[in-house]
Amino acid sequence: MDNWIAHQIILLIFLMFPLSIALWNSVTYRHLGDYRVMPRTPKVSVLVPARNEEGNIEQCIGSLLEQEYPDFQVIALDDNSTDGTWRVLEKLAARNDRLTLVKGKPLPKGWLGKHWACHQLALIATGELLLFTDADTCHKPQALRHAVSALLSEDAGLLSVLPHQQVRSWAERLAIPVVWWSIFSFLPLALAYRLKAPCLSFANGQFMLFSRHSYELIGGHAAVKNTVVDDLALVRNIKSANLRWRILDGKNYVRCRMYRNFRQVVDGLSKNLFAAFDYNIPVYVFIWLWLGLVFIEPPAVILSAFLGFGTSSFSTVVAWSTIAVSLFLWMLSYRQFHFPLWQVLLYPITISFFILIALRSMAVTLSGKRLWKERTI
Repeated sequence: MDNWIAHQIILLIFLMFPLSIALWNSVTYRHLGDYRVMPRTPKVSVLVPARNEEGNIEQCIGSLLEQEYPDFQVIALDDNSTDGTWRVLEKLAARNDRLTLVKGKPLPKGWLGKHWACHQLALIATGELLLFTDADTCHKPQALRHAVSALLSEDAGLLSVLPHQQVRSWAERLAIPVVWWSIFSFLPLALAYRLKAPCLSFANGQFMLFSRHSYELIGGHAAVKNTVVDDLALVRNIKSANLRWRILDGKNYVRCRMYRNFRQVVDGLSKNLFAAFDYNIPVYVFIWLWLGLVFIEPPAVILSAFLGFGTSSFSTVVAWSTIAVSLFLWMLSYRQFHFPLWQVLLYPITISFFILIALRSMAVTLSGKRLWKERTI
């Protein structure tokens, strides 16, 4: 067996690992709504930081105010917006006294914007539970009750939810599914809950429900004030404190549209990707180059054979086998998170686009040119 064939077989064997994890997660991954509704209903402070969210905030706050839960407050903080966010919030507050509005204080040195906003919200909140949720989310009326029941049933310090991700532009369609695919295929949740390794943890800042005791015990957002990927940092702090955490499929109760165009997709992911790998250049470069080999090389081998460039028949068989496994792996994730299944066929283009964003993330971070919502990070 020559080195080329051996290399292709290694790619095929490697795919068995994420495939096994995805199949395991398909069985063990729990949904918001799976838990018995608990009779205890502790007060929940629903906390919404908003910066330049004029187009999203009314839908988000409106859905939160309609929650079928007996004891909750909604606090929205305008984080020095330059658009009409505050005007929309004032109109909403005039119609519902459950909504409290806060004008965010100027960003102090050493803090990142959203973390400072969340910290201010937590200081004002009076609930026994704290739900941090983004201004671009929308919640069904039963979402809060089910989330509280899940947190109490699991006796968890943190419950995070993966909403249904709305993707409309082509940039969204290509990039956003990769984030959920990577979690579903490389993080064995049942094992992650039991092991202390920080790398085996994940939370989604779009929906994070804490018990106040747990949030304060880990130092809240003040403990991660200059950490770009605050949701990962917070769940790792929860884990380090020996507190329980859970992440649930919330697509039936919460939806979110993170980005709305090519520029937002590229800038948003560039802000977070390199930071999520703790700025480790060798590991980061290796992972993305390796994923490029795994998912781009086999289709390239088939194309080469089709064009008559002398690829051996056995090499072609291995490449087709790798493509078949890849399609199944991507299909498991797309089906789980309700992305259009026909997009699975585009996975070589999808991963190529995402790798380019990943490399850009490293480049803009190292150059100090990361921007998000008109702020330099």
